[in-house]
Amino acid sequence: MSDTPLIASEVLPRGFHFAAVKAGLKPSGKPDFAVAVADTGASAAAMFTMNRVQAAPVIVGRRHMTRSNGWVRVVAVNAGNANCATGDAGLNACEEVCAAAAKDFGCEGHEVFPSSTGIIGVPLPAEKLVKALPEARSSLGSDAAAFARFADAILTTDTRAKIAHTTLARDGKQVRIAGVCKGAGMIHPQLISDAAPLHATMLVYLFTDAAVHPATLDRYLRAAVEVSFNRISIDGDTSTNDTVLLLASGAAGVDIWAEDEEFAKALTEVCTSLARQIVADGEGITHVVELQIEGAPSDADAVKIARAIANSPLVKTAWAGADPNWGRLMAAVGYAGVELDPGRIAIWFGDRPICVNGGRSPQYDEKAAHEYLRQREFSIRIAIGAGDGSCRFWTSDLTAEYVRINAEYST
Repeated sequence: MSDTPLIASEVLPRGFHFAAVKAGLKPSGKPDFAVAVADTGASAAAMFTMNRVQAAPVIVGRRHMTRSNGWVRVVAVNAGNANCATGDAGLNACEEVCAAAAKDFGCEGHEVFPSSTGIIGVPLPAEKLVKALPEARSSLGSDAAAFARFADAILTTDTRAKIAHTTLARDGKQVRIAGVCKGAGMIHPQLISDAAPLHATMLVYLFTDAAVHPATLDRYLRAAVEVSFNRISIDGDTSTNDTVLLLASGAAGVDIWAEDEEFAKALTEVCTSLARQIVADGEGITHVVELQIEGAPSDADAVKIARAIANSPLVKTAWAGADPNWGRLMAAVGYAGVELDPGRIAIWFGDRPICVNGGRSPQYDEKAAHEYLRQREFSIRIAIGAGDGSCRFWTSDLTAEYVRINAEYST
């Protein structure tokens, strides 16, 4: 197992067991098949990539969620093969794994939720996953070590596992929320749920022991994802496999209804922590950047501006060299497609004034700005002066190491 930090077993959501085994998909020989089992089943909500090229597990996962009315018993995740662009054979392979998992864990096939991550366009050897299921069943655990093994097994180019958790009190009982995710490259999530209009992979699995109806769970998940996973970008590439799944076991004996602000806040905190961990582990990155956009015509416009900046190769390479070339920020703001007056734009690096009224600030200090951008993490605040719209968005620089990793990904 990697150096994944263990969280206390006492804060893990009850009603779930976890396992991770070696199915032989990763060339490294490391565990590559992770399973999570809801002991008596769990209500579920999921969001998927809006990329129109979608992996087989995304297609099958959607079908299963619809057929089960948001009810999941088993989550089966393989790493090392995305099972995307594999045609009918890929769909059949995915369904074969789900059917075998259903038989092993005593549930219906549509109560199994599949996910895959890895290289695109390679047939999935379903027989390897099916063969590994009995070992996964026999090694299930509900403690922190089992949870950490699950978190490790889903990784691809990640350098570390990503875990977050929190608790809240309700009527003298404790409600627990915990999540794991993977993602380091091919990160520009644009996630939707089937209840919403259409709008290296990110996979996110969230667990709570609260009791929440699937439709209510979906509303909580969409709200949390919108300000967390839909607010990050490493390289501007939206994966074919992006998935966020939230399961609620009900084992805490606490019902969560709509409009529960405390639960919503707790779920958002877990999602935001995981989202930031993804950016911090971005392929080859040397800087994590928080963009604070304010004064846009609307929140949606603020996000457009943030995405334009976050996905600009010129901006990202400047950050890699700690180059305070704020003119590239201005250019990205200008082509974001938002109505604005350039003469009202202001920019700060941290609390250092860089630009005011669309031009260089009289207090601009190039050397100080350069030193500030040398930090591993820094923030850039941009005021548009066109309304009340705002957002926070997390992104990274673009380095030669990112190019090296992705130039050799399949070879």
